[in-house]
Amino acid sequence: MIIKESELILNPNGSIYHLNLKPENIAENVIFVGDQDRVEKITKHFDSIEFKIQKREFKSQTGTYKGKRITVISTGIGPDNIDIVLNELDALVNIDLNTRQPKKTLTSLNILRIGTSGSLQTDIPVDAFVMSTHGLDLNAMLHAYQINPVSNPDIENAFVKHTNWNSDKGRPLIIENSSDLEKKFYSDSVFKGMTATAGGFYGPQGRVLRLPLQDPELNHKIDTFNFKGFRVTNLEMETSVIYGLSKLLGHKALSLNAIIANRANGTFSKNPGLAVENLITYALERI
Repeated sequence: MIIKESELILNPNGSIYHLNLKPENIAENVIFVGDQDRVEKITKHFDSIEFKIQKREFKSQTGTYKGKRITVISTGIGPDNIDIVLNELDALVNIDLNTRQPKKTLTSLNILRIGTSGSLQTDIPVDAFVMSTHGLDLNAMLHAYQINPVSNPDIENAFVKHTNWNSDKGRPLIIENSSDLEKKFYSDSVFKGMTATAGGFYGPQGRVLRLPLQDPELNHKIDTFNFKGFRVTNLEMETSVIYGLSKLLGHKALSLNAIIANRANGTFSKNPGLAVENLITYALERI
């Protein structure tokens, strides 16, 4: 199967369209951050940096940290950006860009998200770390793909019933993390739970400015949901799509979140930058 030029778009220099990257520019260990300014906050710890590039919000740097080659990429905010970044990263390692054909031997990337998030539970304070055991997809983007093989219908059905989910919205999905990466990055100091992924920052996360919400009680329904000990710990805009696309494409993914706000208590970190720096250090020590 030869992939058409309109589907796999390359720049004149042969790099992939949005990321402006070539296969040799990326490592098999990849760190995602939302904010492009956070890229240097990670790579400043590197022993060396071999490559830098930026196009739009997608800023990429590849270097070496304690003998390990790592690429750091800023994804920007939201599920649509993750769709771009993950599909293009996969194309770089699993499609021959010259013949436009999928490779016979596929490469699996290790993808680690280092992000910020808001806690939905009173016992998870600001400045804590949360590891996402599952992504709870509330934004419907993944329904563009044949997602059923990697979703969890038992938990989804329970969530739909608990929230009285509006059928006009896309059906919620539950996707697990990589158990291999969870074992590698977990410690007793880290909270674990399901991370809800919304498609926006205001209404989709229950914030009210001037527009009324379709379901004003949705956040409360989310934070009271429990399925065999699994609860929703935090709310953000990327994790479920990272998990879903990674599972479908054969990559390993894990999301680590620095909690900078507690929606249940109405509190916000006094030093969110320090919380993120502490999470970066934590992650790099285990990568």
